[in-house]
Amino acid sequence: MIIIVIAILVIAIIVLITYNLHIQKKIEAYNNINDRINNLSILQDFMKIAGQEETVDEKLKMINEIVIEKYNIKYSTIVVFDGAEYVVKASNVDEKHYDVLSNLHTEEIFQDSVATATPKYITIDNENEKLPYQKTEMGRAKSAMFFPLYIENIYIGYWIMESGQMHAFDKTDTTIIDVVKDNIISVLQTTSYQETIENIDRIDKFTGLHSAEYLYGIAKRTIDQYSTSAICMFKIQNIEEINETTSRQIGNDIITEISNIVKTRMNSQYIFVRYMGPKFVIVFSGVEEGSLEEFLKDIKQEAEELVIIEEEQEIEKIHEIKGKRVRVKEIKEQKEASPKLNFVVSTYYMGTGLEQLTKKLEEYLDSSDKDENQINYI
Repeated sequence: MIIIVIAILVIAIIVLITYNLHIQKKIEAYNNINDRINNLSILQDFMKIAGQEETVDEKLKMINEIVIEKYNIKYSTIVVFDGAEYVVKASNVDEKHYDVLSNLHTEEIFQDSVATATPKYITIDNENEKLPYQKTEMGRAKSAMFFPLYIENIYIGYWIMESGQMHAFDKTDTTIIDVVKDNIISVLQTTSYQETIENIDRIDKFTGLHSAEYLYGIAKRTIDQYSTSAICMFKIQNIEEINETTSRQIGNDIITEISNIVKTRMNSQYIFVRYMGPKFVIVFSGVEEGSLEEFLKDIKQEAEELVIIEEEQEIEKIHEIKGKRVRVKEIKEQKEASPKLNFVVSTYYMGTGLEQLTKKLEEYLDSSDKDENQINYI
């Protein structure tokens, strides 16, 4: 009888153990699925940020905030080499620590990590110690994970997680963290073109206007707040003739004066850039092209009424007469010039290729007859 009871108990225990193992596997499977869902959700958040109109720096800050929130990280810092120096692009650490954080690549403890493209985990074992890269601080970070960032085998910077607790990352699932790191790299990769555009924008010295690249970077955020906008490009048709027959100085003065005329009429939501040479672009954000007729006529009229005069001047020249160098005074005649403008206008639709549209407008102006000066709609 006792043997039967014992046998039943053994069988019951085996059944319970088997059941518990089965439940444990289900829980683990559920957790794995849940982790995948969470990681997919975070990846979707990252990609959504990558597609937004914010600057690259703003996007990296938003990503860093997601990392801190979703993975419950105390400190997170993204440092990127910009071609000249290492720059802290995103961090929730006080700026007084930026000098240290932007020079971690020079620390001996991380150099092997950078060289081999492998993560580095460091921590302290007692409260009186400090992490090797810390100069004067001791209380802020007591453990850290350092991740070098590479795009197609090119080292571009690093990401470092820090904690105020010792051994904080001992049980961290590195596969999840690798997903985060890869997502950071993906965003850096997808925004590299945008960053190039933002960085090559220049201010024209004659007009004080942004260059064409401004349209495709920072300005596009304003433009894409509206479903449609009117894009106008105009060209000073006779600028080459003015430069050749009068002087380049008069040509420069005409460019400056025309830009000033347009500036005085600009609404705060409009964007005005010097596109290239004698060509300018005005973006009328949220405005239909059909409503611009009078506005453009007024600009055209005022610009073409300009008369830039170079006053008659007395100049001295050295001539050689009968073997002798003689200083002779000559009169440089008065010269004047007026511009002729040719306009072309089209509609830009939010989210479409702005650079393709401006290229189309440019091709129209460059192929037009040199004597054409009117307002065209295409």
